[in-house]
Amino acid sequence: MKNLELKDLQEEKHLDKIDLRKLPPLKALKGFEVAARLESIRGAAEELNLTHPAISHQIQSLETSLACKLFVREGRHIRLTVAGEQYYQFVRKALDILIAGTEEVRCNTSKPALRIQTYITTSIRWLTPRLPKLKKQHPDISLEVHTYNADWEFDEKHADVAIIYNTQSLPDYLHWQPFFQSNVFPVCSPEFLKKLPQHVTAEDLTNYPLISVHTEEKYWSWKEWFESANVDFLGKEFSPNMMEVDTLAAALELAIIGEGIALVNGPFAERDLASGRLVVPVSHHANGFGEWGIVCHKNMVDDNRVKTFIHWLLEQIKSA
Repeated sequence: MKNLELKDLQEEKHLDKIDLRKLPPLKALKGFEVAARLESIRGAAEELNLTHPAISHQIQSLETSLACKLFVREGRHIRLTVAGEQYYQFVRKALDILIAGTEEVRCNTSKPALRIQTYITTSIRWLTPRLPKLKKQHPDISLEVHTYNADWEFDEKHADVAIIYNTQSLPDYLHWQPFFQSNVFPVCSPEFLKKLPQHVTAEDLTNYPLISVHTEEKYWSWKEWFESANVDFLGKEFSPNMMEVDTLAAALELAIIGEGIALVNGPFAERDLASGRLVVPVSHHANGFGEWGIVCHKNMVDDNRVKTFIHWLLEQIKSA
């Protein structure tokens, strides 16, 4: 928000007295906002580190103050009433203004670190080597990088912005910026390539050691890659040459030392391909499984740290 309505307030010569008696229980507004956003009392309790009864009490207190129902229950979830929907818009805007106003006057030196979520391979093979450049260009922004392996979704509770791979529609309250191209292709070492036929085809690869990453199989795998090349492949259960690891970083290291063929999605083997430590044995590339992108909460889009980081990321792709 553009210095918000705070500037408008500053320009007023005379301010009317605020009748504080008309305010609702302010403590309850946090519980209401999170419960409305997540459509869950339990989810709100977890996010705010409170008990389920504490959130229920906050909402009940707010409903008593307003003399109307804000939620109705639907199975395990809750849904805003018409009055709740209307009130949520005011509460969300008021909290956004208060947070932005607080950030406006807070000392730059006391600003919290920008919490960045990414996957292990994305961090090791793409982001982390570039971070010194970011720190040099923007020394005022402190960073925290959180790497995840099994959980591929945006963890908005512990991160401000994330680089993730996504295959489905995101909630409306999240902002999505497309990033890497989805590009799935095989790589191996030059020494391993010598073991393959001179004019190797995608089908030929089924007869050689393939390296599978089990944490990626929800999104792409050798089976999908072979199908996209019109090759029958029964899967790892029927492939005695298959080796399974838990990260692409590990798979690429095995490929580099000649232990098999790894499958890459994204720019994570660029340096090894450029140096000749890895080569592409078959030219077939597959895409369409999903999309790499940068994600954050919509109320963080105008945060200067987030804007700077996203702009910097996009510049890195342009200059690659």
